[in-house]
Amino acid sequence: MTEKLQPGTIRGELTATGLRFGIVVSRFNSFITDRLLRAALEALEQAGASSEAVEVVRVLILTGAGEKAFVAGADINELARNNPVEGKETSIFGQGVLRLLETMGKPSICAINGFALGGGCELALACSIRLASKNAKLGQPEVKLGIIPGYGGSQRLVRLCGKGVAHEICLTGEMITAEEAQRIGLVNHVYEPAELLPAAEAMAKKIIANGPLAVKFTMEAIERGVEMPLEEGLFLEATLFGVACATEDMREGTKAFLEKRAAQFKGK
Repeated sequence: MTEKLQPGTIRGELTATGLRFGIVVSRFNSFITDRLLRAALEALEQAGASSEAVEVVRVLILTGAGEKAFVAGADINELARNNPVEGKETSIFGQGVLRLLETMGKPSICAINGFALGGGCELALACSIRLASKNAKLGQPEVKLGIIPGYGGSQRLVRLCGKGVAHEICLTGEMITAEEAQRIGLVNHVYEPAELLPAAEAMAKKIIANGPLAVKFTMEAIERGVEMPLEEGLFLEATLFGVACATEDMREGTKAFLEKRAAQFKGK
């Protein structure tokens, strides 16, 4: 069954293909603007909400329309009009959208099919998993405009790749190739352009085959735990492990394993 997702998107900027096997593919084909971020926020809020539909959103795949760019970053004409107050407000709003992407309990797979610069790279950094085509280019070129990353790039990049890498990428403003991004841990895998989206969908289906509550708890353990001292993170993991042991999915999963059959998880 296929159910259309109506995320309140902006025609020509953000489109969603609808819901299929619990996967929503959203395509960006413009600069990141305040209007685009608001549309993305509506889409993410809907994806994170509970649903009584036969199929609910289980995984988000974000990619660009066409082959040249994932997301080109901010619209420089719009950016140039910002005063200090507007600049801070724009940054805080964009950070909020990407933070929702991280914390809504739905895995997100970023399929980087071209240029991912500035805000585009920051959007990729906020996703759970990053895949790239061989022609992808990533970077934080804000210093070339006399500004700094505003949607969390300086904070997520250092957490993901370390201080040295974050300093080099953010201070030089230079682009890096998909292969280099994979080498430093910025992307998980690199594919031929035609193989990128099928690979993202294949990975999404692997995630969907697992218990939805277990996936949600695992994401919480990773996202929250990375900000904690190790002892606190271990306690969080133990707590979530205990919660998982109280679910119907846990009983179904263990029973299915012992009976050598595929589990039929219900998210309960």
